[in-house]
Amino acid sequence: MITIKVPCSSANIGPGFDVVGLSLSIWLELQVTIDHTKQSTAPLNCIVTYEGDGEDHVPLEPDANLITRTALYVLKCHDQRTFPSETRVHIINPIPLGRGLGSSGAAVVAGVLLGNAVGDLGLSKDRLLDFCLMIERHPDNVTAAMIGGFVGSYLRELDPVDMERKEIPLAEVLPEPAGGIDTGLRPPQPPLGIGHYIKFGWAPEIKAIAIIPDFEVSTASARAVLPKQYSAKDLIFNLQRLAVLTTALTRSPPDAELIFQAMQDKVHQPYRKTLIPGLPEVLASVTPQTHNGLLGICLSGAGPTILALATHNFEHIAKEILSVFEKEGITCQWKVLEPAHEGATVTVSP
Repeated sequence: MITIKVPCSSANIGPGFDVVGLSLSIWLELQVTIDHTKQSTAPLNCIVTYEGDGEDHVPLEPDANLITRTALYVLKCHDQRTFPSETRVHIINPIPLGRGLGSSGAAVVAGVLLGNAVGDLGLSKDRLLDFCLMIERHPDNVTAAMIGGFVGSYLRELDPVDMERKEIPLAEVLPEPAGGIDTGLRPPQPPLGIGHYIKFGWAPEIKAIAIIPDFEVSTASARAVLPKQYSAKDLIFNLQRLAVLTTALTRSPPDAELIFQAMQDKVHQPYRKTLIPGLPEVLASVTPQTHNGLLGICLSGAGPTILALATHNFEHIAKEILSVFEKEGITCQWKVLEPAHEGATVTVSP
């Protein structure tokens, strides 16, 4: 059996909009078997089963499910038009969908690893990241999920003609399938080195409290509320803080006041408050002065999950944030997570 594990991730971490991501310890898992003795009658030789978040509406057809659509794109780029006969993919997904914890990024990474494994392609992690970035055009989540830990990344400019090819599956239009269409043509291979990244350090004392509200915010709607242009003042505000934050989070012991101020943002969080009731109060009222152990607080990705970095006092911090959401009639779950430093893994067992 092939076992593929991909961590969830939190993008932005305050000022690092579309730039930094942090992989965290909730794991998407694929359990994959291939029975070469069977002449499969399944579509594309693949049977998909699923358990976990969203199991009542996640598509199981291999040409509709994001994970298997992504794997097929990788296979077709290498002149393999179906899965090996007969492939069974069991998906175990505890990552909440549409909550700002990188569920689609994890699915894309899992799909690319799946294609590499069943196609016996032998691609490196850096090359696999190129395939991820053809599908998920924002590098922060997929880079963190693939490489692991706290990472900064950028995506170099790509040929617009290649990027519009409908053979490429697209992650940002979930839940409806888009792209990944079998036109009979070989899809465009990603250029080498689409994404560039650096892995930052992380102080071992720092944990992440994820406050996960029981409603979804789609990436598309969260991007739709953002302005098309920003003032130089607001961009400089974020750049100054990001320059400090990437080093401040490596220092041990962590400096709470430095980190809290460095996690402030003027590029995305102020505009998303209309989508997330209680967000302004949470960001303003939970501070290192009021809550011992807190280092910083931000929206996780597009939200609605709130990410609070802390060294201790996790339950007290979480309950304060839960109480703010409760006033808005919103229930939440919360988890204490750690960085997933190793990133995505593939293991093979008899």
